[in-house]
Amino acid sequence: MNELLALDNQICFSLYAANRAITSRYRPLLAELGLTYPQYLVMLVLWERASANQPTRVSDLCTRLRLDSGTLTPLLKRLALRGLIHRERRQDDERVVTISLTGEGAGLKEQAAQVPQKLLCGLDVSPERLLALRHELNAVLKAIEAHEIEAEPNG
Repeated sequence: MNELLALDNQICFSLYAANRAITSRYRPLLAELGLTYPQYLVMLVLWERASANQPTRVSDLCTRLRLDSGTLTPLLKRLALRGLIHRERRQDDERVVTISLTGEGAGLKEQAAQVPQKLLCGLDVSPERLLALRHELNAVLKAIEAHEIEAEPNG
């Protein structure tokens, strides 16, 4: 029974510690771009969707990043103040806020393209091992989210 409660046996702790270590490694790289890690994640989604040349709804960003609007809204306001994004309420439905990249925000993508490679530089972990880890983590996340949906009460 004591083994079940040992800190080193908790997958949540391993994930938490790994997340903190990776985020810490990102910090100086993103500082060069003037972005925090959460802002970087928002920009990644916007850069992905920019090729469609359509604004992204805040609700879509919330879904993609698994964040609530209360967390995402202040982040978006700071990106807008920096001139990286433009926030706009839709004329036909004022409840819908859309986000689009400014020229400066789109231009930052070129600098950011170096971040993943710099992050891995000096790590003694093969890219194949990291890809396998990402695949496993995504599978675990999918299983957890599927279980949460099944566990929700039927109104």
